[in-house]
Amino acid sequence: MVSDRGLEVLRVIVQDYVASREPVGSKTIVERHSFGVSAATIRNDMAQLEEEELIAAPHTSSGRVPTDKGYRVFVDRLTEVRPLTAVQRQAIETFLGQAVDLDDVLSRTTRLLSQLTNQVALAQYPSFGSARLRHVEVVGLGASRIMTVLITDTGRVDQRLLEVPGANADSPEMVAFLGELRGRLNAELGGKALADVGEPLRSFASSFPPERTHLVSAVAGCLAEQVAANRQDRLVMAGAANLARTESDFSGSIYPVLEAIEEQVILIKLFGEMEIEGDSVSVSIGHENQGFGPGAQGLNETSVLASGYTASGGSVARVGVLGPTRMDYSNNMAAVRATARYLTRLLAVDSPRVDDRRAAETPDDKHEER
Repeated sequence: MVSDRGLEVLRVIVQDYVASREPVGSKTIVERHSFGVSAATIRNDMAQLEEEELIAAPHTSSGRVPTDKGYRVFVDRLTEVRPLTAVQRQAIETFLGQAVDLDDVLSRTTRLLSQLTNQVALAQYPSFGSARLRHVEVVGLGASRIMTVLITDTGRVDQRLLEVPGANADSPEMVAFLGELRGRLNAELGGKALADVGEPLRSFASSFPPERTHLVSAVAGCLAEQVAANRQDRLVMAGAANLARTESDFSGSIYPVLEAIEEQVILIKLFGEMEIEGDSVSVSIGHENQGFGPGAQGLNETSVLASGYTASGGSVARVGVLGPTRMDYSNNMAAVRATARYLTRLLAVDSPRVDDRRAAETPDDKHEER
């Protein structure tokens, strides 16, 4: 069993190794840290840590580096999550507060989190299995162009342009009809789970006069595609270039890691298996990442940190970072936790909603974005 001093020795080994990327020896520990004991005593503590498989020697006669098990003890028992500075918190609030919809929020989140941590940042879309259709917009943008906008109760806004030759969408008669179509779509589909919207859309055109069937079928088909796309679980990520900067932390090539993070199914499954209570941060280290499919073996030299955020529809999703096991856990955990907390506040039911900002834009504004 490791003594209290032995655990403190493990703490400084992790911290010094993360800072320097160099194996840590007993002499270095005595010189840098105030243990009040000799180097020989520290060597005895390190021998006990090695017996417990918490540290290992990468080379003969070298210092020691933490193992996956050592990092696990450090994260669970020894790490102190430093709060972000006021400047960092303000940066999160300012940058994310400028987002206009959920897509923009998550894109900004990953970009900012990758900068704060120098790791690969990951953000999971809220689960759309339980999402409901909040509102549909159908807007004419020209003689043959129509835009459909789908908004879910999770804050997701999806808009697409549809070409319908001969629609004459800017005529007064067609503007009035599109208003009627929008009203009927919302009356019939508003509030329904996305899983229950597909079938009504397939038969929606049958209730309209024959001369309108072609147009209504095109709009309904476009909305059905949007619904299907929004029901897929997916991730947004940023900062993959950070892996290249830490390539020396991996025993071989970083390509297996890059291939693994491209397999979103693996990361989504890993995120789902990580137990998160409240606003805590869950950490999966090294070989703990295996078992999620063949591609997960590429993650056996990485750590994944994740926390949960709640979207406006009540569904919980994950946000986090991925990087080599030699990472600054304290700083990264603080950044992930703070980002998740702000996402929850930003997307809360009673806060100004980002999808309302997008829905409030004029059709011309939306068209210009595209």
